Amino acid sequence: MAEPSDWEIGEAFQPRTEDVSYDLERTLSAMVSVRTKIPEDAFTSSILGTERAGNGVLINENGLVLTIGYLITEADSIWLLGSNGRACQAHQVAYDQETGFGLVQALERLDLPVMELGSSADLKVGEGVIVAGFGGREQSTKARVVAKREFAGYWEYVLDEAIFTTPPHPNWGGAGLISADGRLAGVGSLFVQQPLENDRQVDGNMIVPIDILKPIVTQLTTMGGQGKPARPWLGMYTAEAEDQLVVVGLATDGPADDAGVEVGDRVIEVDGEKPRNLADMFRRVWALGPAGALVPLTLWREGDVLSVAIKSADRNSFLISPSLH
Repeated sequence: MAEPSDWEIGEAFQPRTEDVSYDLERTLSAMVSVRTKIPEDAFTSSILGTERAGNGVLINENGLVLTIGYLITEADSIWLLGSNGRACQAHQVAYDQETGFGLVQALERLDLPVMELGSSADLKVGEGVIVAGFGGREQSTKARVVAKREFAGYWEYVLDEAIFTTPPHPNWGGAGLISADGRLAGVGSLFVQQPLENDRQVDGNMIVPIDILKPIVTQLTTMGGQGKPARPWLGMYTAEAEDQLVVVGLATDGPADDAGVEVGDRVIEVDGEKPRNLADMFRRVWALGPAGALVPLTLWREGDVLSVAIKSADRNSFLISPSLH
């Protein structure tokens, strides 16, 4: 997967044992490399590629590894590599579309330390943290929290309070955010440009907070999901541009595509109400019921106002099950 940043970890950015109060080397040893292969005919292969690589965190002694979901979705081959040089295959336990977390189970003993789950709520803006990748200190960086705020992604994704850190980690996918107590506070998801005061921007990472995993981890590990109806999915990639909500892409043969939505359309209303922003638009769609609900949209297209009714779907129904390969 292509990385949009050429920032590299320099020695000055690497954490040192004297910087922290916990066993740094042991904590970083809980990070593993995650490498996956995805069938060429998979729904996500054209966007995310057929070979993906990132990081994961060993979170229990039985070999359960937490990562970011886009690394493992539709994967028919998952390999883990530990700091002890041991490699083993793994299978997907869950990919939770709502949070973005992915869980995989090692099929052999990893014999690595476990990283304890911490608290993302306790993190303060300005606090020093470590963003850790597989490879020890040389693949980890000292960082700081620059913001905690709502995040909306064009792929129909919302976090009530994401964590933003700087400088960026060059291999952020599945990287572990380690707080001052040596515990896991979040998992790396994206490279972003974070707005600061005086119209300045700083490169950094968006981190999914660990607190949203805790209430659902039992369901994910036992049922492969949260055990509730899936949210309605439109397959309509939407972005904010100059206070407008613009359709910038469509999933081929997805619900919005089938309903006649076109790239360049502007979303004016959802079910008769004007959304305030992208996150509000998604929440209004999700409030209409579970997957399969009819979603009425008012669109602006080249000077005309159009009304369309999109029959939503379960996003997972478009994904290839690894068990079929």
